[in-house]
Amino acid sequence: MMYKVPTPINEPVKSYAPNSEERSLVLSTYDALYAAHVAIPLYINGAQIHTKEKRTIHPPHDHQHEVGTYAIADATHVKSAIETALEAREKWSQTSWQDRAAIFLKAAALIAGPYRYKMNAATMIGQSKNVYQAEIDSACELIDFFNFNAKFMTEIYETQPISGEGVWNRLEYRALEGFVYAITPFNFTAIAANLPAAPVLMGNVCVWKPSDHQVYSAQVIMEVLHEAGLPSGVINMITGDPVMITDMVLEHTDFSGLHFTGSTHVFQKLWQQIGANVGNYKNYPRIVGETGGKDFIWSHTSADSAAVATALLRGAFEYQGQKCSAASRAYIPKSQWNAIASQLKTEIATLKTGSPRDTSNFINAVIHEASFDNIVKYIEAAKASSTAEVIIGGTYDKSVGYFVDPTVIVTTDPNYATMEEEIFGPVLTVYVYEDSAWESVLEIIGNTSKYALTGGIFAKDRYVIEQAAKALQNAAGNFYINDKPSGAVVGQQPFGGARSSGTNDKAGSIYNLIRWVSPRTIKETFVPPVDYRYPFLEE
Repeated sequence: MMYKVPTPINEPVKSYAPNSEERSLVLSTYDALYAAHVAIPLYINGAQIHTKEKRTIHPPHDHQHEVGTYAIADATHVKSAIETALEAREKWSQTSWQDRAAIFLKAAALIAGPYRYKMNAATMIGQSKNVYQAEIDSACELIDFFNFNAKFMTEIYETQPISGEGVWNRLEYRALEGFVYAITPFNFTAIAANLPAAPVLMGNVCVWKPSDHQVYSAQVIMEVLHEAGLPSGVINMITGDPVMITDMVLEHTDFSGLHFTGSTHVFQKLWQQIGANVGNYKNYPRIVGETGGKDFIWSHTSADSAAVATALLRGAFEYQGQKCSAASRAYIPKSQWNAIASQLKTEIATLKTGSPRDTSNFINAVIHEASFDNIVKYIEAAKASSTAEVIIGGTYDKSVGYFVDPTVIVTTDPNYATMEEEIFGPVLTVYVYEDSAWESVLEIIGNTSKYALTGGIFAKDRYVIEQAAKALQNAAGNFYINDKPSGAVVGQQPFGGARSSGTNDKAGSIYNLIRWVSPRTIKETFVPPVDYRYPFLEE
């Protein structure tokens, strides 16, 4: 029976203004978690497994402080997680769609209510997100994924073929035969939850390996799913050596799909590994991935320079630029640059940096020391370059936390390294062009990067907007007109890019969920023929 799920509405974002109830609640939760010491287990077949080998968890903004440990899986745990998932599949894949949906609808309600501040605080501590960035990610986007995916699922099931006279044609949307492997990133709690949850909603089972730098909020996700009633073994969370875990998963004959968000290099390696093993699999695995970006903002002389400057600041420096959609390269006409540069210098000077516990801090820490060192390498290279100049920021300090100040580089070379290579930090590079060269600059934008994730253009002239949109048709899977290239909302801007940015299967839409089913066509004939002869055979 096709019941009607509750109509999804995007979760309202709380403001966390001074003296608000939500600010008080999230900070008290933050303090309690920060003072406690959590031991995060593996989750296999519904059991919490605490292993002998553990690793410690340190907030990126206070790397000497230990907030807990997480378990390290060995080969026996990986084997058990796979076997448990396959056993769970027998019952889960046959569970009615409305009962699967109810679990995730309940999970959304739990996050919107009693778990909101724990989810946000865990994200603030473990991933060094300020309270607003945590709210739009680990609360609102995650709630939206669960609510909207239930609606998208019904739209898939309702899509049925036509039937001729005396025939009933049907499409059955089966779960994949086997198990799905989800590999998730540190930067978005919502993505980390959605990657295992989306296939599971469609009747699949999953082995989930979260990022080592997101395990704090990952554990809260598992708490929520358990309370929502997700049966044991449907999602098995394992942490540890990523190479060992992945090798065992991808060698298994019942591996049926990869749901991935992370680096382009890792995704390409996984694709090669799957290809090498393809003869061992029962079915051809589904490969769905969202990887990197080198996302742009282009401004035309008709644009509002204040709007461009604000988009650059928010797009490049929210969450320290650690978004695959972050604006990291900009193309500004010469006649606008002085006004935009002046506004950037004035406003960036007002940005405070520090712990997310202080809600007045716009900038927090980058995720770990390796990331910090990589960002610093690019900054120092720009300082020494003859074709680039650091005009804002360029300072950093990792004595307490991994803090890098918002940095703006201006280059005379549109192919300078920081215009082409993904940095994943608070670094924006600007190329200033002659006003009359705007059309040729559009061509440069489209050909500069191997990525094609997000991008934004600013202009008031409608002919220019139309021309730019056409010229950059293949340069971004999420394209923004007079807006920053980040902040996609579930159900409004399905997210994903092409080229080296991924398979563009659009998380937060029906298009992602359709990848996690294997349709079966059923034709039922009510009165079958009893004579083989056709009329054309008559003499």
